[in-house]
Parts: sequence; C-alpha cells; structure tokens
Amino acid sequence: MSETILEQIERLLGEAAVLAAKHEVPTEVFMASAWQHCLDSHPGMREEIETKALTSELKKLRKRGLIATA
Repeated sequence: MSETILEQIERLLGEAAVLAAKHEVPTEVFMASAWQHCLDSHPGMREEIETKALTSELKKLRKRGLIATA
C-alpha cells in the first residue's frame, strides 16, 4: 500500500525534525525555515497574511478612536 500525500508529508516533516534535532538546530530556526518554505510554496499567501494583519490592526485603532473611518 502506498502512502497518501498527507502521510508522506508527515513522514518527511518528521524526518526533517529528527535531523534538525540530531544536529542541534534550534527549534526556532527549524520552525522559521519550515514556515518560510510554506510561504514560498504558496504564491500570494504572505501578502494575504500581511493584509489580514493590517486590516486587524486598523480595526483596533479605529475602535480606540485613534484613526478616522472613511
């Protein structure tokens, strides 16, 4: 029986995590690298996340009365 794509991803992520731990790569470095690769493989995701964060921050500022609404 062959692996499903999710099983393959889980296996590869597990292998990468074991390799990183074996070579004492800091967890933060491993996670940052994994996240960077995730963003790089999904065009537009970084901009979408940035837009959502900006929108959320603007809503908070408007709620506090620090910027005007249009």
